[in-house]
Amino acid sequence: MSIYPKIRLWLNDRYDVATVEQFVDSQIHKPLPKETGFWHTFGSLSLFLFVNQIVTGVLLMIYYRPTTNTAFESVRYIMTKAHFGWLIRGLHAWGATLMILCVLIHMARTFFMGAYKKPRELTWVLGVAIFGCTVTFGFTGYLLPWNQLSYWATTVGTEITGAIPWAGQYLKTLLRGGEGVSGETLARFYVLHVVILPWALTGLIATHLFLMRVQGLATMVRFGEEKPIEKGHGVPFFPHHVLKEGVIFCLLIGALVTLIVLLPVELGEKADPFVTPEGIKPEWYFLSTYQLLKYFPKTIGLFVSLIPQVLLLLWPFIDRSPERNPHRRLWALGIGVVALVAALVFGLLGYISETTITWRGEKYELDVYAKPHKVCPAENGNAH
Repeated sequence: MSIYPKIRLWLNDRYDVATVEQFVDSQIHKPLPKETGFWHTFGSLSLFLFVNQIVTGVLLMIYYRPTTNTAFESVRYIMTKAHFGWLIRGLHAWGATLMILCVLIHMARTFFMGAYKKPRELTWVLGVAIFGCTVTFGFTGYLLPWNQLSYWATTVGTEITGAIPWAGQYLKTLLRGGEGVSGETLARFYVLHVVILPWALTGLIATHLFLMRVQGLATMVRFGEEKPIEKGHGVPFFPHHVLKEGVIFCLLIGALVTLIVLLPVELGEKADPFVTPEGIKPEWYFLSTYQLLKYFPKTIGLFVSLIPQVLLLLWPFIDRSPERNPHRRLWALGIGVVALVAALVFGLLGYISETTITWRGEKYELDVYAKPHKVCPAENGNAH
């Protein structure tokens, strides 16, 4: 008698193995809507990248030391002396960027295909919470190398918290652990990054996946007219969709390794509170909000920047139309396109603002609003 039947018999005497096997089999062979395509793989890619963050994060914790005297040196040791440390840090840093990008694409697909409509409102709300948690992950992790860019970007980012009416200064002090960004800030961000956020995100993802598997993927059929997909119809989850995800997974791995090799993560200089470098800006996923805040006074700008997040969270309860097909939801489609274009435009303006560019042989300085100002030859000469 082979070992597997013995193990199964031992388990069957103690647990209802047949029920578990039946559940697993039903999930593996559960048919998906015929509209299921490559755009539906970004949820699984986000999950893989989250696992990548956990695994590489644990490996980095072996050498990382979260104090102002040792943080920078420990990251430098990881990148220069630890075996494959440069690869592990590259997987962690680029993995964070790609995870945020995959979550954004996944949410965009869900929005444009109307998959947030009843009865999947809670699944969408959890997805928005996952996105917020993922971005917070990126923000807290950005400070940990304790270099110049991360120090001053965190200083700018936490300063925005102070604009919140009444409780702003208290929240800013709570976040920083004092008046300015210091070792106390580093310790708090480290605890958030490696303890609180991983558990919070794990719980959100587990609940999100549970609801998604129980309710199934949304079809293009109007709400109230959906019918269970019978076997032999739609797209089989296994092996068809699994193989499709496998192809995208291989492409993602290739893109991740290519980015690590061609665009390695730089460590830069150690943080110096007394030297402010020029052109300090947040990471790309905060650039649109960063630029938007420049056009309003602090408090008003904060409320304006929160409007898109609030609308995103409440959207399933605002758009109560039973239609899911994008061609029958033109007004919602238009709002989504305008929001994406606005985010891209403000992000681009934030990226090029406070820089100097050359256009047709002429040099221009872009101010904080990304408005160009021509540099006269005399001024250009004085600059040198």
